[in-house]
Amino acid sequence: MVRIGIIGAAGLSGRELLHWLKNHPQVKIELLTSSKYQGRQVSEVFPELTAYSQVFEPNESDVSACDLVFLAIPNQASLELVPKLLEQGVRVIDLSGAFRLGDTEVFSKFYQLTHTAPELLDEAAFGLPEFYKDEISNARLVANPGCYATGALLGILPLGDLLAELDRAPIIDAKSGVSGAGGRVEGDMTNYVSVNENFKAYKVFAHQHQPEIQQYLTELSPYSTKESGDVIFTPHLLPVNRGILSTIYLHFPEAITVAEIRSRFSKFAAEQKFVHFMDEGDLPDLKVTLNSNRVMIGAESDESGQNWVIVTSLDNLVKGASGQAIQNMNLMCGLDESLGLL
Repeated sequence: MVRIGIIGAAGLSGRELLHWLKNHPQVKIELLTSSKYQGRQVSEVFPELTAYSQVFEPNESDVSACDLVFLAIPNQASLELVPKLLEQGVRVIDLSGAFRLGDTEVFSKFYQLTHTAPELLDEAAFGLPEFYKDEISNARLVANPGCYATGALLGILPLGDLLAELDRAPIIDAKSGVSGAGGRVEGDMTNYVSVNENFKAYKVFAHQHQPEIQQYLTELSPYSTKESGDVIFTPHLLPVNRGILSTIYLHFPEAITVAEIRSRFSKFAAEQKFVHFMDEGDLPDLKVTLNSNRVMIGAESDESGQNWVIVTSLDNLVKGASGQAIQNMNLMCGLDESLGLL
């Protein structure tokens, strides 16, 4: 039995972890914290979570009873807490962006923070199980990927060496529900009046998931920024609770056959627990992945075979956050990666 703590258990990602872990057969929840609800019982704050009798503790609580801790707290708090947890011998899955980027200058530019634990960046495993399974299994620290980055990378990377042939940068046009653009606290952009019956782009050329997509695209494929340029990524805010739909535009200088593209995606999906490649002529929508850890992918081209559109769908709170974190936990603890997930 794996003894688990969740620091920041009352936020959106923390609440999602509670939902999925309550039925996990190999987990025992030892610690739940919340700065906002400390001292209150979990089922009082979340009446639907009757399985939990625990009281929310302060974020700086003793973790000695835990084998592994999920961090569902802001970036600055993760930077401060991760080194302390590792010193205590606790393995960590960090759902913030604090340890995803290898370049501290890029981190500072996009997160508006100074990285205070750069010595941990080399050992942090990027928690994309489809590509880093071995690293995740052996890691003390896993940096859980961003939701947009997960949808984009799983829609591009299966093409493998074909990415070396791209003659221009991929364009990623992504749309997210409100929970993908912010947390439980409403800001001017995510309050009801701003979002309802509205649709808008945000953080254009400034979103923190752009360098994350760029870093792991170049690390995991022969794509060359020198030859084709940096990825162009634009997020948009949809007036829905959850879900991300990413439309990815790729251009090849020579035609690529439908059979070639479909073969690569089909082979990749067949080897993964939570990736599904759709039938020819079908593209995913938001609803096909809601409340699941699946990523659904579809692909179409024009008659030239040079212009390809890849569409991916995922639930930003599950495969884009807490579900993927549980998938990583399973790998770290030697369990089947799909245990406790759908």
